[in-house]
Amino acid sequence: MMYNYFINGRIYGKLLVFLVILNGSVIPLLAQSRNTISGTVTDTDGEPIIGATVRINGTQFGTATDIDGTYEFSAELNPGDYTMLVSSIGYSSRQVTISLAGDGALTQDVMLNIDILNLDQVVVTGSSAATTRKQLGNAISTVDASDVAESGAIGIDQALSGKVAGALVLQNSGDPAGGISIRLRGASTISGSSDPLYIIDGVLVSNSSNQLVDLGGNTQNRLVDINPADIDRIEIIKGAAAAAIYGSRASNGVVQIFTKRGSEGAPKVSLSTSFRVNSLRKEIDVNESPIAWVDTGDRTNLETVPVERFNYQDVIFDTGYGTENTVSVTGGSNKTKYFFSGSYLYNEGIIRNTNFQRYSSRLNIDQQLTDWLSFNYGLSYANSTSDDVPNGGISAFYGALTGFLFLDNSLDINPDANGVYPAGPSSFGRPNPLEVIETYKFGQETNRVISNLGIKMSPFEGFSADYRFGADFYNQSATGFLPVGNTSAFPNGWSRRSDANAFQYNHDLNLLYEANITPSVTSSSMIGGTWQGETFEVLALTSDRLTPTVQTADGGTVTGQQDTRTEISFWGVFAQQTFGFNEKLFITGALRSDGASVFGEDDRNQLYVKASGSYLISNEGFWQNAIGNVINSMKLRASWGQAGNLTAIGAYDRFSNFNTVNINGATGVVPLPLLGNEDLAPEQQEEVEFGTDISFLKGRAGLEFTYYEQNVTDLLINREVAASTGYTNRFENVGELENKGIEVLFRANPVKTQDFKWNLTAVYNANENKVTNIEGDRITLSGSFGTSHVIPGESLGVFYRQFYARNPDGSLLLDANGYPSVGINEDGTGSKIIGDPNPDWNGSLINEFEYKNFSLRVQFDAVQGFDVFNWNRRLLDNDRFGGGGQCGKRTSRRASQKSRPRTSRNL
Repeated sequence: MMYNYFINGRIYGKLLVFLVILNGSVIPLLAQSRNTISGTVTDTDGEPIIGATVRINGTQFGTATDIDGTYEFSAELNPGDYTMLVSSIGYSSRQVTISLAGDGALTQDVMLNIDILNLDQVVVTGSSAATTRKQLGNAISTVDASDVAESGAIGIDQALSGKVAGALVLQNSGDPAGGISIRLRGASTISGSSDPLYIIDGVLVSNSSNQLVDLGGNTQNRLVDINPADIDRIEIIKGAAAAAIYGSRASNGVVQIFTKRGSEGAPKVSLSTSFRVNSLRKEIDVNESPIAWVDTGDRTNLETVPVERFNYQDVIFDTGYGTENTVSVTGGSNKTKYFFSGSYLYNEGIIRNTNFQRYSSRLNIDQQLTDWLSFNYGLSYANSTSDDVPNGGISAFYGALTGFLFLDNSLDINPDANGVYPAGPSSFGRPNPLEVIETYKFGQETNRVISNLGIKMSPFEGFSADYRFGADFYNQSATGFLPVGNTSAFPNGWSRRSDANAFQYNHDLNLLYEANITPSVTSSSMIGGTWQGETFEVLALTSDRLTPTVQTADGGTVTGQQDTRTEISFWGVFAQQTFGFNEKLFITGALRSDGASVFGEDDRNQLYVKASGSYLISNEGFWQNAIGNVINSMKLRASWGQAGNLTAIGAYDRFSNFNTVNINGATGVVPLPLLGNEDLAPEQQEEVEFGTDISFLKGRAGLEFTYYEQNVTDLLINREVAASTGYTNRFENVGELENKGIEVLFRANPVKTQDFKWNLTAVYNANENKVTNIEGDRITLSGSFGTSHVIPGESLGVFYRQFYARNPDGSLLLDANGYPSVGINEDGTGSKIIGDPNPDWNGSLINEFEYKNFSLRVQFDAVQGFDVFNWNRRLLDNDRFGGGGQCGKRTSRRASQKSRPRTSRNL
C-alpha cells in the first residue's frame, strides 16, 4: 500500500510541476495578439510568383503564395516590429520590416528581383543547419519539385538525370523499376560502392539493390519506393569539403531529399495523373538465311537444309503502358500544419509479362507548441510488387534475352497443341525464350516504412537545439519458379523463396548559436553528434526436382539454404564555425571525429577537417560602379576537405570467417577464402575545389564553374595471399587513385513575356580518373569475367584483354587464310588495354517553354568518349556458345519478320 502511495505521489508531484511549467508558458501567450498578414508577391514585371515562401524571422509563422501570388497567414505575437523574409527559387530574397500593433490585419505586398543563381536560396548543408548559397565555399545543386515532376521518372534518382553538374546517372537494367547508379565526380573506390549518401527529411535511407532471386542483370533500387510527387526539392552536395560534416558515409557525396510540408489555410486538394508509353528503341539485325546446317555440331558435315526463319523479338518485346495517380491534401493553422498524399503507380516493361506496381502514402505534420518549442513528424509507407523475367542468372543460357539470342531462329518457339514448348538442339540447356516469359514465375514484393521525428527548441535569441530521429525499415520478399518439364538446364523444376529485412536508424543532436559580433561581423557556431546503426538479414531456401504442380521451395530436393545477418554501428561528433563579414566574405571551418564498428579498434575513429570560403566581389562598391551593369553578381569560392569511406568492406570482413559443413552426418566448420585483417581503416579522401558563380543580363543569365581535384588514399583492395596460409584473399589498405575535373552549369531566360516564357539550362561535366598505386601490376575486378582491371597509371576498370594485330595504317593484319591475326606485345604477352569505360564528358541541354497554361519540356542528354564491352557479341560470335555453326550471312539491315537475331562479329 505504501508502495502504491509512493508511486502515486511521484506521479502527482510530476504532474504539478508540469502544470506549473505549462502555466508559465501559457501566460505570455495570453498577452500576445493575433494578427492576420496578407499580400501579393510579384516579380519586376508585375507577374505573380507562385510558391514563394513568406515567413517571419525567428518564428514558425509563415506560408507560401498561391497560384495568384497571394498569401495570408495568422501570427500570435506581441506588438512590435518584425522582419518578414520573402524568398523564391530564381529570385533574390527580400527582408521587409512589418509593424504589428495589436489584433488586426496587415497588408504587405513584396516585389522580388530575378536571381538566376539563387544566391539567397536557403540550403541545408549539415544535418539540420540551414544557410544561404552565398555563404557556401563549395558547389551545391538544387532540383526543385517542378523539375522532378516534369521528368516523368518513377524514381527519384532517375529524375536527377541531366540536371546536376558533376553527376553521371546510369541505368543498370531494363527492369520496369531497374537499378540506378549515380556517380558524383567519378568513382572514388575500387572495392565498394561509389553511390552517394541519401537522406530524406533527415533520415538516412537505404538504396541497396538486393537480388534475392537470381535474375541475371536485373535489380531494383529501393529509391523507387519513394513517390517523386511528394518531393519539394533535392539538394546534391559534392566534394569532401561539403561532405565532411556528414562523416565517413558521405565520401561519395550527399543527396538530400526534402518532402512537401503543410501550409496555413483551408484544406487544399491536388490531383495529378500521368500516362506513359514504353517501347523498344531498336530491334537488332537478324539472320535471314534460307538454309541451315544439318548438323551444327559436326564441322566436317557441309550438308544444308532449307528452313523458315522467325523473328523472336516479335513475341518477346511489346509496348508497355503505365499510369500514375496522386492525390494530396495540405492545410493547417498557424500552429499546426499538415501534408498528406496517396499515390498509385503501374508501369509495364518492354519485355512481355513484366511490370512494377506501387502504392504509397505520406503524412507530414508540423506543430508549434510554444514560441520556443516545436516538433515535426513524418511517416511514409510504400507497398510495391513486380513481375519479373530472368535475363541470365542461374545459368548464362537461362534467361529470356539470352535464350532468344542463342537459339537457332529456324525453330518455331510457339507451344504445340498440348502446350509443350519445343527446345532447340543444344548441350547447354538453352531455354525456349517464349516459355521463359509465359511459364517461369518470378516476382518481388516490398513493404517499406520511413519515419522521422524532430524536436526544435529556441529558448533564447540566437540559440537553438535540434534533435532528430529517423528510421527506415523494409521487408523484401522474392520468389522464383521453373515448372517441371521446362527446356532449361533444370528440366525437373526449380524453386526459390527469399526474404530480407533491412533496418537502419539515426539519432542526431545539433546545437546552433548565431550572433552579431559587430554590426559588420556575424558568427554561426554549431556542434553536434550522431549515432547510427543498420541491420540486415536474409532467409532463403532453394530446391530442384520439384513435385509436379508444386511451386513452393519445400516441394522438392533442397539444394541450398541461407541465413545471413549483419549489424553495423556508426558514431560521430563535429564542430563547425562560420564568420561573415559585411555580407561579402564568409569563412567556414569544421572538425569531425568519426567511427564505425567495421574497422579494427585502433583505426575505427578518424578525424576529418574542412575549410571553405566565399567572396561576393560584386557587393563591393568598385564593382558596382565599374561593371555592375554588365556582370550583375559574381561570387568566388574555394574549399578543401577530408572525408572517409565505409562502403568498401562488409560488416565482418576484418575477421576470418567460417562456414559449416556436413561430413558423414557430423557438422563441422571450414574457413572461408577471405583472411581477416584487424588493422583495416577507412579509405581517406582529400579534395580541393575552386569555382565562381556569375550572373549577367540583369539576372536573366547565369554561369556556375567549378574545378576540383580529389585524391583517395588507403584504398581497400582484396589482394591475393599465399596458398600456404589456407586462404586466397585479404583486404588491405594499399591503393591510391585520383579524380580531376570541371563542372559547368549555364542557365538563362531568353524570353519572358506575359504569356510566353523560355528557360534554358545546359550542363557540362568532364572528369579524369586515374589509379596511381595498388602496390602491384594489375588487379582483375570481380564480376567482370576477366575483362575490367585496375592498372596503375590508367583509369579505373579499363578493359585488358587479347587483341588483333594491325598494319601500320590501322587495318587488320590477316593471315594466309584471310583471318585476323592475334596480336602480340613486344614483351611476348598477348593482352593489352583495349578500352576505357569512363566517359571523357557528359552533359545535357534542357529547354522549357510555357505558353499561358501549357508547358513543354525537351531534354537532350549526351555522353562522349567511353567504351562498352559487348558481351553479347563475345558469346554469340563464339563457335561454342553462339551461332558459330549457323549457316548464312548476318544481315546489316532491318530484318524481316521471319529471321534470326544476330550481331556482327567482334573484331
